[in-house]
Amino acid sequence: MEELLDMMVTDESPSQISDTIKDLLYTKTAARVDAFRQVVAGSTFGEPDTAIEAEMETEVETEVETEEPTEEEE
Repeated sequence: MEELLDMMVTDESPSQISDTIKDLLYTKTAARVDAFRQVVAGSTFGEPDTAIEAEMETEVETEVETEEPTEEEE
């Protein structure tokens, strides 16, 4: 990211700046695709993803805790 800012400050050519932005975006996208690849493969082939299941259980517990009646509602 610093490289991109340096390029802008030093008046590099717009095509070089554009190429650098594209490279950064492709790198970031590739990292996200790699992160989700295991989740999709597991769900496609029937292997449950324990990280997602644990997250879902935590969300359910949080919802249950927040939905308990207050003294005013009783």
